Amino acid sequence: MSQLVEDLCRRLAAKERVAVVGGNTKSFLGGQLLDEPVSMLEHSGIVNYEPTELVLTAKSGTSLRDIESCLKDARQMLPFEPPQFGAETTIGGVMASGLSGPRRIHLGSARDCVLGVRLINGLGQHLKFGGEVMKNVAGYDLSRLSVGAYGTLGVLTEVSVKVLPIPDKERTQVVECSQAEAMETLTRFGSRPYPISAAAWVEGALSIRLSGAGSGVDSAAASIGGETRADTDQFWDSLRDLNHVQFDQENKWLWRVSVAPTTPSDAIDSFGFDWGGGLRWVKTDPEDFSLFQLAESLGGHATCFARERKSGTGMQPLEPGILRLNQRVKEAMDPFGLINRGRLLEGYH
Repeated sequence: MSQLVEDLCRRLAAKERVAVVGGNTKSFLGGQLLDEPVSMLEHSGIVNYEPTELVLTAKSGTSLRDIESCLKDARQMLPFEPPQFGAETTIGGVMASGLSGPRRIHLGSARDCVLGVRLINGLGQHLKFGGEVMKNVAGYDLSRLSVGAYGTLGVLTEVSVKVLPIPDKERTQVVECSQAEAMETLTRFGSRPYPISAAAWVEGALSIRLSGAGSGVDSAAASIGGETRADTDQFWDSLRDLNHVQFDQENKWLWRVSVAPTTPSDAIDSFGFDWGGGLRWVKTDPEDFSLFQLAESLGGHATCFARERKSGTGMQPLEPGILRLNQRVKEAMDPFGLINRGRLLEGYH
């Protein structure tokens, strides 16, 4: 056990308040921490990686770039294509935020890929949940519950994730069309055996990424038509990391609205979509929180990605029953409310 982990266990056992961050590249998400945060960057390193087993275990402070570099040497990847908002993005921060990239529609989310975690709960106990294999779980799966909890259920110290081989070939076809036409096109293509690994509409064009064996990718591309992107990797990275020019507009707040892919295009005034229509990107005036009500009416949820936001959590308010369930899990893991106060469940900590 590292000195950092020992110190955190000691502090929590003594009922001291603790706030932790990874590379702090996602500090604009969730509420502002009420306590001075401790960085987990020094708690880093790959603990175990066996390419033939398709499993990687790393300490939470390990940089995402180091992990992806290691995987690339074995022609493998993280299936959920996590965003990188800076060079210091860590695997712990990736799992704590629960964010997934364009490949989510094809290979699942961060929560689908986590196999196990080690964390320090609010009593200062260093616990292990899950393992290094996929299996059915009875009751609460704390490994998955910790994904997207922003560190409020415990201090993540170690993460095990499944990995997959890098596709033999990837190619992106671009078809100019309206947002409504793009969604109709994807509905039509959904019944065909195309190896679609990402689908996004932005700047008046639908981009469809195809991944797999060379012959299958080329055959599907010929059927889809349109033009082939020369900048496939750069384009999808720009959507994943929010670096695309469409995300940047002065005096506007950026929002992510998650809805069913079948939600009509005119139901939300979005400038683009990802995840085949399941993720809509929207810009609003500052301090305009009306998207919460709209998302709720559509059976979805909204998250504010504006770096200028200074109050609240920017997260969709939870229904009373779901809020109470979240509170009960929090109470079980952190009964004295010591960890990452202010990040989530505003007004509860």
